[in-house]
Amino acid sequence: MNEAQIAFLLLYLAYIALILLFHTTTLMYPFRLLTTFLHEMSHAMACWLTCGSVRAIRVYDTEGGVTSYVGGCRVLIVPAGYVGAAIWGCVFVMMSGGRKTATGAACGLVAMLLASLCFAPNRTMVGLNVGYALVTSLFVYLEWYVFTPILNYVVLFYGAFVGIHAIFDTYQDTIRRTVLQSDAYACYEICPCCLPRCVGIQWAACNVVLQLLGIWIAMVQLSDECEDAGWWECIAGEGRWGGDWQQLGDKVSQGLEGWLHW
Repeated sequence: MNEAQIAFLLLYLAYIALILLFHTTTLMYPFRLLTTFLHEMSHAMACWLTCGSVRAIRVYDTEGGVTSYVGGCRVLIVPAGYVGAAIWGCVFVMMSGGRKTATGAACGLVAMLLASLCFAPNRTMVGLNVGYALVTSLFVYLEWYVFTPILNYVVLFYGAFVGIHAIFDTYQDTIRRTVLQSDAYACYEICPCCLPRCVGIQWAACNVVLQLLGIWIAMVQLSDECEDAGWWECIAGEGRWGGDWQQLGDKVSQGLEGWLHW
């Protein structure tokens, strides 16, 4: 483990301690609203991916939200909220390890924040999205023209908070108690064989795995083997695994040929 990986882990653990200590306080209120926005945006993206139409995306000051849509595949849209927020947390953590990847994550977030304002937002969401778009854009500017590194730390905090809050939110709303209007209950109505708490447990487990995956990929990106490699080359390339995907494909083909011959 090199110095960059140690620094990443120590900073991540410090963020987790800070988040757990102040999670329910006013200090973290804006970040809880950001997670709510990503939850609702994930519903909207699942709707678009399944050929539906989104009518409105709204975030309320009570830390709740709603996405109004028509069409799409409800089986995929309903679970996309809690799991989708965890996916965004994973993406922010995994992309925080490099300057360009952190910039890409920040610019992607700004694009989502601004694009969602086209879908009948309420006043709280307008203030939230414009505020986060301005602040995140400011950090991008500071990273490239004033001081570096700074954006890596911001994106890592976004990822850590969103990931942890997605786990906490899933536990509170789907495992600890059953809320009739919750996404877990909606899944139960679609598939009665799986009780709302069982749905919540599956989502929570998935959310934990996603956060760990983000940490692992960030650690790989910061390894000595990936110092001069691109992001995808680092994750799936020859330098990391001692062999490329073509070699793996050749081994699989040889095994299949032997099985067919037998």
